[in-house]
Amino acid sequence: MLLNSVTRLLPLAGMTRPIHTTAACSEIRKMARLRVVDNSEIGKRAMAEGKPPKCIHVYNKQSVGKIGDKVLVAIKGQKKKGILVGLKQFQKPKIPKFDSNNLVLIDDNGTPLGTRIHVPIPTILRTILKEKTQAKGADYTKLLGIASRFV
Repeated sequence: MLLNSVTRLLPLAGMTRPIHTTAACSEIRKMARLRVVDNSEIGKRAMAEGKPPKCIHVYNKQSVGKIGDKVLVAIKGQKKKGILVGLKQFQKPKIPKFDSNNLVLIDDNGTPLGTRIHVPIPTILRTILKEKTQAKGADYTKLLGIASRFV
């Protein structure tokens, strides 16, 4: 019987049962499920139906999403862009860790599709998005304007 690093077989009363020995991936990569936290129409419908958006592409060199990164998501059979505003993965000091991977949907020029963000967003996002606004030319400061709470 072969054993690999992902699954091992445990004898349990004469039966074998597979268990996973590797940690669950909490990074934002391709096919990661996200949670839409703004009040955009397409985001509300997708979350109400229990079909959250999936990440298709992360717009950075590492292909692993961090707070403030732009991602391409598949939602309700459409491709939309979004900004990551809260992550489950381990964060740098002074950046809060969230219970879910939060996303705010935007259009091509950086304007948010919704008019309100329901969850608190980290204050470090202010400096991150202002740097990206100056470098990329898109206006991400509107996203900070619709946020009601900061952590």
